[in-house]
Amino acid sequence: MQRLYCLIMVSNAHYFEQDPSSDQVEGSVQLSLPDFSTTLRTSNNVFSWKRVDPGTKFLLLNAPIPDSQPKNILDLGCGYGPITAYLEHRFSTTKVWGIDVNNRAIELAKTNMQQENTVICKPDEVPDDVNFDLIYSNPPVRIGKHNLKKLLTTWLNRLNPLGSAHLVINKNLGADSIQKWLETEAWMTHRLKSVSGYRILEVKHRV
Repeated sequence: MQRLYCLIMVSNAHYFEQDPSSDQVEGSVQLSLPDFSTTLRTSNNVFSWKRVDPGTKFLLLNAPIPDSQPKNILDLGCGYGPITAYLEHRFSTTKVWGIDVNNRAIELAKTNMQQENTVICKPDEVPDDVNFDLIYSNPPVRIGKHNLKKLLTTWLNRLNPLGSAHLVINKNLGADSIQKWLETEAWMTHRLKSVSGYRILEVKHRV
């Protein structure tokens, strides 16, 4: 199941490819939050390489961050690592995992991280016995609804019993239908916040 994310390619979205074939053009973006600021290396053929995606920033500004230090946190579809970078800053003793299929994104994310206990890798490189207390994601909705559901099912099933996931999805890209589907799949799903079409969904195991 983990290999599903590795096999998905979309013809008009090169950042889903494992090995983008175009010549690399490097860039950088500034991630600025009230309690954290950093410059991140980026490149063409990586998602939102010219600016931090507005949905990603909306998630980081509004998703709840616990005071305690979880054991394992996942950034699902990390790209060049804006979410991962913030998570490792907030949770210095936590093992933060950032996974992606795009080799260019993986290499960039590795250079953008500061903590030794942060792991950037492909999905099938996460050991089978690793489960997560928290998942944060701006998921790759353009892989199609069918593939997105398989992707979310795979990784939500690796939430610990008391764990939670926080997903940011735009209404125009199917946020409401994804919420309804998650609820029918026996997940407790709550819309935490909605601004300018972006929804933050909190997903937990149903008790």
